[in-house]
Amino acid sequence: MSNLSLFENFPAEIEQLRQEIHQHNYRYYALDDPQVTDADYDRLMQRLRELEEQYPDSVTPDSPTQRVGATPLSAFQTVVHEMPMLSLDNAFSDEDLVAFNQRVQDRLKTTDDIEYACELKLDGIAVSLLYRDGLLVRGATRGDGTNGEDITQNVRTIKSIPLRLAGSGYPSVLEVRGEIYMPKAGFNALNEKARAAEEKLFVNPRNAAAGSLRQLDSRITASRPLEMCAYSVGWVDGGELPETHSGILAALKTWGFLTNRETQVAKNIQEAMGFYRHIGEKRDALAYDIDGIVFKVNSRQLQDTLGFISRAPRWAIAYKFPPTQATTRLLK
Repeated sequence: MSNLSLFENFPAEIEQLRQEIHQHNYRYYALDDPQVTDADYDRLMQRLRELEEQYPDSVTPDSPTQRVGATPLSAFQTVVHEMPMLSLDNAFSDEDLVAFNQRVQDRLKTTDDIEYACELKLDGIAVSLLYRDGLLVRGATRGDGTNGEDITQNVRTIKSIPLRLAGSGYPSVLEVRGEIYMPKAGFNALNEKARAAEEKLFVNPRNAAAGSLRQLDSRITASRPLEMCAYSVGWVDGGELPETHSGILAALKTWGFLTNRETQVAKNIQEAMGFYRHIGEKRDALAYDIDGIVFKVNSRQLQDTLGFISRAPRWAIAYKFPPTQATTRLLK
């Protein structure tokens, strides 16, 4: 085989490696079903790095090697959200939740049961991820809901965020919204490392996630154990979405996103309250912090009918858990 033939094969090998690594990331993060060992994965990444160093013109923005930027930013740029990232109204009791359901029924002029998607409210940082033709082009914080900060370089370092969407059927323009958080185990390990270095400790996982995202140097963000759980879509153009919120979550999973496996659909508000109590009983055993359950009318058609008030959708509510109480023992 000639040297020219060998050279011509390298671009194909580079693309094959990228596709393999993207697929392994999808199976690991979206499906929780890894097909290779960590050592095999590392070997694939190392081979890709070697080839891209030999052929720098072959490097593309969505390559798995390009998650970490080399140059720190001087400041974060402002991003204007195409669709506002609204907050949610809160419920603090079963009575509040029943009243919310009644408002939904009244506005829809029905006494029929309302189906709700029930999601864990992760205690993290809300973000927006914008994809064009399947490629991640922007990441932004929620900010005040209208304006956020451009944190593209930092979100690219989080391995549960796909740089290139998996599968097919996604809109040409797709804004995915989710929560970036730090699992408890990662938070504890981060603080142990800080303690050993006699550095300041983080107060809680949410504080650690927020601080990690607001680093001007993405290499620092890359060193932090962050995850992103997708929970909705925002701006969409050039494609159709499923007719239910639960269907959207299923689609997001096929496109490569981590979604919460605890999510369920309740046939009525009574089932929704049962889900709240079920999760409350196992809350402390979860691998991440949560501060409530979000209930969303599952039908997107009904969501459109219900609409929004100035700061929140009429079709969703966050039922908050009581604050965790600590017991103090007095020594005599």
